[in-house]
Amino acid sequence: MRWPWSPSSADQSEKSPMLSSDKPTKTVWSWSHYRDPRNVIPVVLLTGGAFVFSTFYRSYLKRIPQAFYIAPHFWRKRSLLGRVTRVGDGDNFRLFHTPGGRLAGWGWLPWRRVPQTAKALKDQTVHIRIAGVDAPEMAHFGRPAQPFSQEAFDFLTSYITHRRVRAYVYRRDQYDRAVATVYVWKWCLRRDVGLQMLKEGWATVYEAKSGMEFGGLEKRYRRAEERAKLQKRGMWAGDQKKTESPRAYKTRITQAEQSA
Repeated sequence: MRWPWSPSSADQSEKSPMLSSDKPTKTVWSWSHYRDPRNVIPVVLLTGGAFVFSTFYRSYLKRIPQAFYIAPHFWRKRSLLGRVTRVGDGDNFRLFHTPGGRLAGWGWLPWRRVPQTAKALKDQTVHIRIAGVDAPEMAHFGRPAQPFSQEAFDFLTSYITHRRVRAYVYRRDQYDRAVATVYVWKWCLRRDVGLQMLKEGWATVYEAKSGMEFGGLEKRYRRAEERAKLQKRGMWAGDQKKTESPRAYKTRITQAEQSA
């Protein structure tokens, strides 16, 4: 007996499309889609391309803000290309690293420009110590300036400030500076900055007992210093017997401070 308010069998069939004889089918998992070369090859190429680009970027295009961030494997194998923002002494300066140079957009792309203000450059430059040479000491830490220190400073300032240079880095010294042989282009010729300082008589060959770095150029540097002495250039223009080398000056000042 069917109640008056119960739905008819026709209504039930309309609401229930699945017949009593129908059974839910099981989904069969297949790896064939993932083994299809048309799907695999693009994924492999995309992943490999992303890995190669990431490696290339970290090795050649990532900017190094300070010497502290230079990786251990970088020393003695790579170089830094950048623009000199400031000279601090006769043998050291500040370098704003511009990896890739003009090919990477530095100097002509709006977002690839060297900052001009001291505030923008703060903590963004690598402190470079020119390898193999020692220039007369400027006044600092309460110590008086050494004779010819201002001339050496002026020469280096006019020679490299605001110019692009390449620094072949060897190590980081105790003052958190990158010791490096530095090259700059002058009149279509690549010049060794330290060698030019020696030739002009505004530096001597580095004579400290430890921390010497020459990059295989020591003999050439010593010949340049001897030639400057013979030609009486720079600090060697006067009585050379009375001319005090930067190393002798620092030793004398240190001994005086210790005995005081």
